[in-house]
Amino acid sequence: MRNKYLLFFISFILTNSLVFSQNSSEKKPLASILLALEKSYDIKFSYSDNDVKNIFIQQPKKDISIENLLSFLNKETFLQFKTLDNRYVTVSFLNKYISVCGTVLDANSLEPLFLTSVKVNGYKLGTTTNNNGNFNLKNVPANATLTISFISFKTKIITAKELFSSNCKEVFLEEETEELSEIIMPKFLTAGLHKNTDGSTVLDTEKFGILPGLIEPDILKTIKILPGIESINESISNINVRGGTNDQNLMLWDGIKMYHSGHFFGLISAYNPYLTKKISVTKNGTSSAFSDGVSSTINMETSNEITNKLSGGGGFNLLSADAFVQVPIKKNLEAHISARRSFTDVINTPTYKNYFSRSFQDNSISSSTINNADSKFYFYDYSFKVLYDVSYNHTIRANFIHIKNNLDYQEKYTTNTTTIEENSSLKQENLGANINWHANWDAKFSTNLSFFFSDYRINSTDYNKDSDQYQTQFNNVLETEVKLDSKYEISDVLHFTNGLVINEIGVKNTTTVNAPTFSKTDKNVLLKSAFYTEIEYHKKNTYARFGVRANYFDQFTKFVVEPRINIRQQLNTELSVKLEGELKNQTTAQKIDFEDNFLGIEKRRWILSDNEDTPIIKSKQASFGAAYSKNKLYVDITAFYKKADGITAVNQGFYNNTQAVNSIGNYKVKGVEFLVNKQTEKISTWLSYTYAKNDYTFDIFNPTTFSNSLDITHSLSAAFNYNFTEFFKISFGGVLRSGKPYTTPIDGNETIKSGNRTIVNYNNPNQEKLDNFFRLDLSGSYNFDFSDVIKSTIRLGFTNLTNKENIIDSYYIVDETSKNNVNRVNNYSLPFTPNLSFRINF
Repeated sequence: MRNKYLLFFISFILTNSLVFSQNSSEKKPLASILLALEKSYDIKFSYSDNDVKNIFIQQPKKDISIENLLSFLNKETFLQFKTLDNRYVTVSFLNKYISVCGTVLDANSLEPLFLTSVKVNGYKLGTTTNNNGNFNLKNVPANATLTISFISFKTKIITAKELFSSNCKEVFLEEETEELSEIIMPKFLTAGLHKNTDGSTVLDTEKFGILPGLIEPDILKTIKILPGIESINESISNINVRGGTNDQNLMLWDGIKMYHSGHFFGLISAYNPYLTKKISVTKNGTSSAFSDGVSSTINMETSNEITNKLSGGGGFNLLSADAFVQVPIKKNLEAHISARRSFTDVINTPTYKNYFSRSFQDNSISSSTINNADSKFYFYDYSFKVLYDVSYNHTIRANFIHIKNNLDYQEKYTTNTTTIEENSSLKQENLGANINWHANWDAKFSTNLSFFFSDYRINSTDYNKDSDQYQTQFNNVLETEVKLDSKYEISDVLHFTNGLVINEIGVKNTTTVNAPTFSKTDKNVLLKSAFYTEIEYHKKNTYARFGVRANYFDQFTKFVVEPRINIRQQLNTELSVKLEGELKNQTTAQKIDFEDNFLGIEKRRWILSDNEDTPIIKSKQASFGAAYSKNKLYVDITAFYKKADGITAVNQGFYNNTQAVNSIGNYKVKGVEFLVNKQTEKISTWLSYTYAKNDYTFDIFNPTTFSNSLDITHSLSAAFNYNFTEFFKISFGGVLRSGKPYTTPIDGNETIKSGNRTIVNYNNPNQEKLDNFFRLDLSGSYNFDFSDVIKSTIRLGFTNLTNKENIIDSYYIVDETSKNNVNRVNNYSLPFTPNLSFRINF
């Protein structure tokens, strides 16, 4: 009985399936329909398989005449069906070009994808989808293929024939899950910070949340919260990555190498965060496309997409005001403009007074109390970018940036009955420009051709009334570079990149003195070229990037080959391991000269390698780590080792008797970075700890190996973020770290004679350490809307809540009253400093 019911059920299913298939209006392959028609009508179709491939139509009605049948086929396809006699029918293209249409939808939500790119491969033809996800294209070659792509979704390639229909085909795009630089931590510490598979950390300024003490997404202040990144003197112009000096960081802004990083001589970032969209920080395992920066690569990028929407914003804090705007000019042409200027030369806010005292605390500007002195300081920066889509396969981007700090110092004093006025000044600026042409030659192969120039200069004039000496100093770096990069997608998971670079850099240093008359100019130029190649693999739980860069230095007839490696393996859903390694070089460094400086403020001047007294700096670095992530708990631990050869003593800023003696040495740093971050819907809290041992080796010193001036043995930071509502957030945190090493005079023999001068008789370098550095910061943020279009944010920040006097540097000077004793000079960090910002975006 049971078998009868089973047979009945199977028969019922088969019968209904047959009836459904016969009545179905679903389209069928044209090739199979033609085979069936040949039998039904006893005719023979003559066609090419490629012509009917990927064409789907509805089944024609039964028992219609051949004339009606051919009319139906002609109507439903872009082919021409023509009878030669009563038996043979030829099939050919009616037109070489056809019209296609479609609707692009999100495969998960089924929502239309607005502004999806639709390109005809191999032709200068394309379009984008409208608000409903629809697109139409005319005069498309019938045998062409189309690439349909949307940001963060998998690209799809489809034939034109599939899109030829009176009823537009729906095309479903799936979210990208195996993108090469995929984000593995979508929210890292705070909103807007991401962790990438390749180990880099990315700051998305548009989504920036809140951090202790910060009132805006200050680019270079933000990255200091990452383990292994310190600022020995609290300045963003002196960011130290894994024990390296600031000049060992490659700073890129839209592909332009920048030699200037901070306003207010290092206390705030020189780059407007509201136009800079994304910043990535790489400490090791760098792509072979990058050279220089033996400690890190800090790559800043502005928005690169044409939005066709007018948007912008502006705001102010207690130091400056800024504005930015994105202006569509045509459908394929857009301009992005930003500008910022301080009002510190007009208004003296409490924030400005603290910043000024911090920057100029131990030089002639702050120490002049006898005479009537007046100083004016201001800074500005502006940038603009032109985005032009030549076609859907070719885009051109051009940008320009100008950064400037300006200090004018005026001193008046009276001699007998005459009033004498002396002026000193300091001007520091960096101009940069870049033009970039990106071309997609087909769905797999693309190239990028770019050119940049960067012009950095610092110009000072200083009058010392005590010696009646007038001094000028000038430091200029001019760099140009042409770079051709190509990328071939071997498959969805394997990418192959090659590139060629030609670079020329010139550095000029000029010093003049009127009494006694003295003038000196040093100018050096270096031409270098490089070829790099790299292969990148990412499939499921494995990410690997292997590259090599071959550098040739024309003046030195020297090759330097640098392999790079970056591997990450996901062991299970929670645990992953990573291995990174690289060899890098750089040919520029900053000379620190305490005897011959810029107004006692800016002691750093760029110099260029000559392969003798100033060699090419080379570093080798390796790191291994593991990461654990589960239930919004993220734990990361990384052990690292780095050695940098070719550093010189004059570049390290030693306070000792041999500070002017040039000696070539190295530093080695090894340590462990640890980070734990726990997040809930309203809370993000983290603790970061770095242990590092950083030592110099220089033959001229005794002992030859001693603590690096940047040796911070222990560094601990912690923070607590709480979102009261979607609109109101606070962040509280602090930093506790070891004090930096410093050098003391020899006890009982503090001064010695050097010619006609008396100088401090320093002991062996870096034998002592300053007291621990400790600081607590607090910030709050509140968002509100003036309208549906105009959004606003107000933020309040407090730096150094406890007003602790942290000594960040210490040195000694001769006591002019006795000539035998010395006085200790301490530099202090910022005291308790409030700041406020208000912004409007539209």
